[in-house]
Amino acid sequence: MTADKPLLEMQGIEKSFPGVKALDKVDLTVYAGEVVALIGENGAGKSTLMNILGGVLEQDSGTIKIGGQPVVIKNVSDAIKLGIGFIHQELNILDNLSIAGNIFLGREPTRLGPLRIINRRRMWAETEPYLKQLGLNLPAKTVLSQMSIAQQQMVEVAKALSLNARLLIMDEPTSSLTLSEAKKLFEVIRQLRSSGVSIIYISHRLSEVKECADRVVGLRDGANVGSLERDKITHDNMVRLMIGRKLEDFFVSPKAQAKDNYFSVSDLRTQRYPNHKITFEASRGEILGFAGLVGAGRTEMAHAIFGVDTNTGGSVNIGGEKLRIRCAGDAIENGIYLIPEDRRKSGLVTDMTFRENITLPDLNSYTTLGLIQRRRETGIAEKQCEKLKMKITSVETLVKNLSGGNQQKVVLAKWLALKPKVVIFDEPTRGIDVGSKAEIYHLMRELADSGVVIVMISSDMEEILGVSDRIAVMHEGQITGILTRDKFEEEAVMRLAVGQTSWADNKDN
Repeated sequence: MTADKPLLEMQGIEKSFPGVKALDKVDLTVYAGEVVALIGENGAGKSTLMNILGGVLEQDSGTIKIGGQPVVIKNVSDAIKLGIGFIHQELNILDNLSIAGNIFLGREPTRLGPLRIINRRRMWAETEPYLKQLGLNLPAKTVLSQMSIAQQQMVEVAKALSLNARLLIMDEPTSSLTLSEAKKLFEVIRQLRSSGVSIIYISHRLSEVKECADRVVGLRDGANVGSLERDKITHDNMVRLMIGRKLEDFFVSPKAQAKDNYFSVSDLRTQRYPNHKITFEASRGEILGFAGLVGAGRTEMAHAIFGVDTNTGGSVNIGGEKLRIRCAGDAIENGIYLIPEDRRKSGLVTDMTFRENITLPDLNSYTTLGLIQRRRETGIAEKQCEKLKMKITSVETLVKNLSGGNQQKVVLAKWLALKPKVVIFDEPTRGIDVGSKAEIYHLMRELADSGVVIVMISSDMEEILGVSDRIAVMHEGQITGILTRDKFEEEAVMRLAVGQTSWADNKDN
């Protein structure tokens, strides 16, 4: 239930950066005990608006009211005093400290006396009620390095509650969580809502928004584009709100392709599942999707094919030729490239420029007498930038300053410059906005149409069903079935994902 008077009113908020108007008279209202989802593509203004509310930035104009009273938020301390907690996508924790140490960092209770020694017993005792409220069954003295990402995220929530937060901003809170961990977070969100805490929820996962939001507010190009009440929150309506076009425009229909089985994997065994063998074939012009639950072994398979992890048996073949892949360099030499799940950690050097990232895998091709030829580097970088329709001011832009969608394009661009034969996409659109997803899908289809074999690993059911030409489903390190497009059903994928191979075999009998 929401109160009659809004807890938060942001009216006419404007913010400009050099050459860019990030926010143009944006309004946002949130009631007590309400979950409001803020949606929009990367660059729509969501982060800027929340950074203003959280005290990270100051608005150029506009007003903010808390409980009907005008307030000025100049810094993070001002926001905290007003009861605003900000849980960032990149967790703000110290993993060498305990749960209690993180929650009370900088305001630890101390014993009486001149030395002001930290009263740890009191700190642990004061931490316990927050852990109980959030269902985190761990001692307050547990060190965060011993905890999962989901548990660490609950510590961030506990920290905000300890500061008497009545409004929580959650930015992509499930980006690093498993399905079961995300469900636990949704339970916590419902508990907080029932206790009167308001939540602003930011996520590219629209299925999550549909599950937990009371209302949706859309931003596009720094301006309000409408809102949806609870009974109007559907996937299609949210997509239209965000990008102004239909869901059907996302996916590109495959062309009829000859099945040449150009790429094949036979009896491959991974280090995680050494007793299970993986065998499949894929053709030029095809997108072969790999579905499965968390822990099914899909990423381990990709790493074994690419040479990141040593396989414990089996073979990889291109065009009938058996390859010897001992490391990633061997895979690259044979035209097999991997776009990893964690692009920031494993696919990019974020402190380098777009140009430097593009040429890094084949730097010898851009050197003469040991000197890098900057002009040649710039030429290929600009060509890839244009080909991928990247919206950046210069190829000298640091990769860490790019959006998630553009970072994914950088990983793709560096491999395209090397004329790939096989490209493995591991969770290609994780953390990417809806509009950028459509661009990635089109690029994947263009690659397939040009004769490249595409292997796509995805945990997004809509993506698997909409993008793939065939779907291979894995369970505990082995393929339990391969579905052709005429057999694409969510139920079929899920049954195979939990190991029900006989169901797929007998479905038409």
